[in-house]
Amino acid sequence: MKELALTYNRYGYRRIWALLKREGWMVNLKRIWRLWKKHQLQVPKKKRRRRRQGSINPLFPKKALAPNHIWTLDFVHDSLRHGRRIRMLTVVDEFTREALNIHVDYSLKSHDVQQVLESLFNQRGAPCYLRSDNGSEFIERALNKWLKQQGTQPIFITPGSPWENGKCESFNGKLRDECLNAHWFQTMREARVLIEMWRKQYNTFRPHRSLRYATPVEFAARWYSTNTNPPPQAVI
Repeated sequence: MKELALTYNRYGYRRIWALLKREGWMVNLKRIWRLWKKHQLQVPKKKRRRRRQGSINPLFPKKALAPNHIWTLDFVHDSLRHGRRIRMLTVVDEFTREALNIHVDYSLKSHDVQQVLESLFNQRGAPCYLRSDNGSEFIERALNKWLKQQGTQPIFITPGSPWENGKCESFNGKLRDECLNAHWFQTMREARVLIEMWRKQYNTFRPHRSLRYATPVEFAARWYSTNTNPPPQAVI
């Protein structure tokens, strides 16, 4: 338990318990909690920002019903050691919680977003819906025309309502807490390598609480093994 806590120092006791179970340890969650407190392994709590309450736009799908039903995307910012800013485009499948891509560059425009999505569409097929905020890179007319040609309906959250893009907000918080805050990148190449390593670990190793401590890849595999119906179609 101590070794795992030191290696994955931003994981809480429940996630460490899930890793121990994966390794074959038959241990009770309450016992892990007692040992966790005894050895003072608690992860410092982050201060939560108070947000204005609101409701999700009723025109949006309330939740994803299958893989490739709704993808969500957003930008994250950071900087290299010498101070130059970098930008990340994160793309997440809302149903499986899989991080489909984290594209890192100095600047990202609308055509860069389209190139990333084109590559993902070729690999996985186009999703029914693509959820994002109202950033200029996402609302650009040519991008949205192209999306509709692919059979994907873009949906935009209400300005000032980040809770409407909660899956991506949550993922970006984990990216910040477990990866970006843990490294001081020297170069763009180092940033890309370490961020991609974290993305793969997130998808294939890190237990996800909302998936009953399965990884996104495990959860998707289980879903496909028991479901043969195609995902719902978008209303264009």
